[in-house]
Amino acid sequence: MNNIFAKRRTRILAMKEIREHYIPREKLVTCPRCGAEHFRRDVSKNLAVCPDCQYHWPMGAYFRLKTIMDSGTIRELNQNYVSKDPLEFPGYAEKLDEAQKRTGLREAVVTVSGAINGHRCVVGVMDSRFLMGSMSAALGEKIVLAIDYARRNRLPLILFSASGGARMQEGIYSLMQMAKTSAALARFAEKGLLYISVMTDPTTGGVTASFASLGDIILSEPGALIGFAGPRVIQQTIGETLPEGFQRAEFQEKHGFVDAVVHRSEMKETLSKILRLHEKGDLK
Repeated sequence: MNNIFAKRRTRILAMKEIREHYIPREKLVTCPRCGAEHFRRDVSKNLAVCPDCQYHWPMGAYFRLKTIMDSGTIRELNQNYVSKDPLEFPGYAEKLDEAQKRTGLREAVVTVSGAINGHRCVVGVMDSRFLMGSMSAALGEKIVLAIDYARRNRLPLILFSASGGARMQEGIYSLMQMAKTSAALARFAEKGLLYISVMTDPTTGGVTASFASLGDIILSEPGALIGFAGPRVIQQTIGETLPEGFQRAEFQEKHGFVDAVVHRSEMKETLSKILRLHEKGDLK
């Protein structure tokens, strides 16, 4: 019975994100890149991508899962994990409460098992609407549990990252998640299993410096900002003008940090092809 209610909640949140997912409520929306105006419903039908310049709006976790996973196969994992306030940081508890009410999420990541075009896998999706996808102790724990679930069941792992970095309100507890998630991926790799990392806009800070950069295959959406420190910080530090498009997905692909930049409309098929190619290569 609980599983039925959980599936219903997932569908409701996914539909809510299809209606809203970072796009304002107005009927006409303006693309932040090219300035073109489009009807909101048209942008939604286009997977939150600008029809003119192909700008990719940020995507809610449940909406993204709906676009890449087979209907009826999604089973959410460890959905009751929530952040605490270990340092009693001023205002943090209130921010957590507000983020949970506004997004319908308990944390900035949703982890599930399911299938992509019939290929079973474990998928984690970070949601930048929840405190900018910052990495908390609860987020790190959910990712580690998803990694361990995939390892025990010998399933491929796919993690979509979208983060501003560590959650400063949790201090060292947040920074510890870098080592914790990396160690879990090392155990996963020892089993010869496949890990696909998908970097979306933005993927920065401690997330970039840990699990997001450890994929066997690293993909990215077009235009995604990818790096540790931001370009303005780097430019101020080195005192030089940075190249055009510095730290964007296309720049990172050209310099070997990203294997491929994949349009959102092609993401499901791309992941499906990779999973199919690697299925028979599973090491026993």
